[in-house]
Amino acid sequence: MSALRVLFLGGAGMIGSAVAREAVQRGIDLTVVTRGEHRRALPSDVRAIRADVRDAASLDAALGAEEYDAVVNWVGFTPQDVESDIARFAGRTRQYVFVSTCSVFGRPVPQLPITESSPRRHPVFGYARQKLAAELVLEEAYRERGLPLTIVRPMHTYDETTMVFPVTWTAIERMRRGEASVVHGDGTSLWTLTHSSDVARALVPLLGNAHAVGESVNLVSGDILTWDQIHTTLAQAAGVREPLLVHRSSESIGREIPGWGEALQEDFRHSILFDTAKLRRLVPGFHPTVTFSEGARRIVAWHEEDASRRVFDDDLSDAFDRLIRNG
Repeated sequence: MSALRVLFLGGAGMIGSAVAREAVQRGIDLTVVTRGEHRRALPSDVRAIRADVRDAASLDAALGAEEYDAVVNWVGFTPQDVESDIARFAGRTRQYVFVSTCSVFGRPVPQLPITESSPRRHPVFGYARQKLAAELVLEEAYRERGLPLTIVRPMHTYDETTMVFPVTWTAIERMRRGEASVVHGDGTSLWTLTHSSDVARALVPLLGNAHAVGESVNLVSGDILTWDQIHTTLAQAAGVREPLLVHRSSESIGREIPGWGEALQEDFRHSILFDTAKLRRLVPGFHPTVTFSEGARRIVAWHEEDASRRVFDDDLSDAFDRLIRNG
């Protein structure tokens, strides 16, 4: 039996590179198209093509007449980013996979847990609003033009090379010094984190899976934590047994740290809990393998390996101090 032929449009970032490794391990014949140097190392068995995914002429020239069993778009963020794919791939692949985000679900969620049929709505948060608009364009193409669409939605994904926003290395160092870190809200809202390797183990079995065509699937771990637990788990991995945490409203944090305001106020302040029944039905036997306790240890260990990775932001630390002083 010939190997499944899969094309990644983009996919050299944190999640895409993890999925690429999992795909190659499962015997998939993988081609990755990127515009420049890969941000993350890809397996040597991957065929790499240089082209601008958003330049129709460049991409058409790079792909030629080749066909693929599945195409995964990692770099579609707006309707304009995906519109040319509809004509290009509607009759050229058995599955077109759009990587969206669980942030498309309306906040606050009217009923928990979130399922794939929960209301999607985001009039304010720009990233989620654009992803949702792209989803709607592709869903119309599935209904009207025969695009064999699968939408996958990762939730907050991390690996050892990333901190879990809004926790930063600055916060870790402050807690090591015995200084407080600022947590939005009262620290009890629920959140879901998923390690990139678990997203890969969930996504790869969906490739070439006819049962997934016409479906949207939330790629989440089900690992439910409060924001106090997230901060405390990272602190304990860094050797701080009882970190000092000070709670401030998302609005006040946004005033002091403007770059954080939209994400905290429109997304992170709300409790998020997912039903994973569809994922487990489409990928029998799936269960996450990396708990956040283990993930936090990996994050701290990676940062400890090289001093250049441990960036302390004095401006952010000063903003924390002002928030703590001013209540």
